[in-house]
Amino acid sequence: MSLLRDIQNSAIDANEPISTLLRKCKILAVRLGSEEFKSWVENELNGYFDRDEIPEYRIMSVGCKGHFSGGFGSGMHNAEIPSRCIPKDFREGLYTSYLAQPISSIESLIEDSDGGTVQEPWPSDVTAHFGMNMYQGMNCLQAWKVVPVNALVGILDMIRNKVLNFVLEIESEDPEAGDAPINSKPVAEEKVNQIFHTYITGNVQNVATGSNNVSQHAIKNENNELFNELLNALINSSGTKESKDQIVGSVEEMRDTQGTSAFKSHYNKFMSLLADHMQVYGPVVAPFLPTLASIVP
Repeated sequence: MSLLRDIQNSAIDANEPISTLLRKCKILAVRLGSEEFKSWVENELNGYFDRDEIPEYRIMSVGCKGHFSGGFGSGMHNAEIPSRCIPKDFREGLYTSYLAQPISSIESLIEDSDGGTVQEPWPSDVTAHFGMNMYQGMNCLQAWKVVPVNALVGILDMIRNKVLNFVLEIESEDPEAGDAPINSKPVAEEKVNQIFHTYITGNVQNVATGSNNVSQHAIKNENNELFNELLNALINSSGTKESKDQIVGSVEEMRDTQGTSAFKSHYNKFMSLLADHMQVYGPVVAPFLPTLASIVP
C-alpha cells in the first residue's frame, strides 16, 4: 500500500490515534520536501511553544467555575464565575483556552474525562488576587476553565479532515508522491505550498502560486472602514463610560487582529460583551453584525 493511501485510511479510521496519523504525515512531509507541512506536523505532535503560533482551531472561548468559602461554614461548589467580575485586561486570558499541548495530551484528556468537560486550572496567584471580588462575602479557593470534551473531539476530527484533504490533493497531483525518494519533491514546491495553505492553515491568500519572485501578504486592513464606522457609532452611543470602554476595546482588538488566528477569540469576546449590554448597544451594532460574522475565520 502506498504511503498516501495508508494516510488516507488512517485519517478515516476513528480508532487510529491522531499521533500515529501525524507520524505518517511527517514521513510524507520529508518526501515532499515541504518545510511548512513538516513544521505543522511537528507542532501538532510536540505542542506549540509560542502562543502566537497556536492555530485558530486550538483556541476557544470557555466558561469558568470555582469553589468558594464564606463565613459561618457557608460555601459554594462548582459555581459559575461571571466574566464581569474580572477586570477586562485579564478576561481574555482567563476565559480563553489556548490548547498548546501535544495532540496526544488532548487525546488523553478525552479518554480520561467523565462528565463532558475537562478542567484547566487558573494560576493560584490569579485566583488569590481576584478571589474576593466574585461573590459578596465569599472567597474563591480554587478556579478553573471549563473546556467541553466535544470541543476537544472536534479538534481531532478537524485535524483528520485537514490531513485527508491534503493527501487527496497531493495524490491528484502525483499518485506516487508518497513513495518518492526523500526530498525529491515529486510535486512542485509552489503547488505543495498552495495545497498546504488551502487545506491545513486556511490562509490561501498568503500563497504566491505563479512565481518564485512574488511575495504576497494577507490583506489585514481591508475591513478597517467597517471597524472605524462601528467604533464611531459606539463612541457616540449612550452607554456608560465603563461599558463603552469595554466594548470599544474589544472592537479595536478585532480590528488589529484581522487575518490572524486570534481574531475569532476577540470576536467571541465582543459578542459576549454585546450580550451583557444588548439593550444599550444592540440597536447600534445590529447593522454591522452580518459583515462582522462573514469575516470570522
